[in-house]
Amino acid sequence: MSFGIFQKDTEMNIRILLTLLILISSNIWAGSQATEQAVIEPERIIKFAKNVEKYAASNGARAFIIARVGRPKKDLPEGINYTHTAIAVYSNIQLSNGATVQGYAIHNLYQLDGEADRSKLVIDYPVDFFWGVQELKAGIIIPSKEIQARLIALIDNGNDAKLHNPNYSVIANPFNNQYQNCTEHTLNLINAAIYQTTDMKRLKAIEKTYFTPQVVKINSFKLALGSMFIDDITTKDHQGEIRTTTFTSIYRYLEKYQLATLGVSLNEKQEVTPL
Repeated sequence: MSFGIFQKDTEMNIRILLTLLILISSNIWAGSQATEQAVIEPERIIKFAKNVEKYAASNGARAFIIARVGRPKKDLPEGINYTHTAIAVYSNIQLSNGATVQGYAIHNLYQLDGEADRSKLVIDYPVDFFWGVQELKAGIIIPSKEIQARLIALIDNGNDAKLHNPNYSVIANPFNNQYQNCTEHTLNLINAAIYQTTDMKRLKAIEKTYFTPQVVKINSFKLALGSMFIDDITTKDHQGEIRTTTFTSIYRYLEKYQLATLGVSLNEKQEVTPL
């Protein structure tokens, strides 16, 4: 074989690999990233964020579970409707001019900039939360009043930090604590509120017993290749089929045990669709 032929084969293999990586990145939903560049007009984002706050407040939410869409719908795997989930808490918010206003503070798990396989806990606000979205659609789950009160107390006491594992994977397995993503962290907070514990071993045993995760319907070869080249994708914490926590699976869980008073999708036109 001549060097020229070998070089052509190598170039072809590189092109194939790059194509596969593009396919992976377009089919794995976006991770838990902080504020990105807006792709929708800022005025529309601000108005939408205010409408989400008004809707939640009008339904008596002191604390609720909120989700956004960070990738085009066509790029999301089957059964995945939202790309980031967090908990919003009605709070006193101090502005830069020193004034205090009331509104929702959103408690997030976000990936670190430049270190996608690590995460940190960040508080932001509705406009920040929706700034980089691909679609002005919010997922809203309002838990029972008792669970809301317990979530608020959990966060006020700083116990949300006890449930944070900074080792990040976008497809983290909710049945162990080897890796964590935003929705699994949210589920941990919910169960910590329900069962009044921050014991991670107990929480994982509870989730194995009562929670039904979302099966990730994506080609196993793409996942395996992605885990080799993309920092925030790993299957090391899974055995058998890939299952992860999603906003919708959290709603099904709370609804099953009658712990949610409301679960809806709210769009820019203020149209409300049940989950």
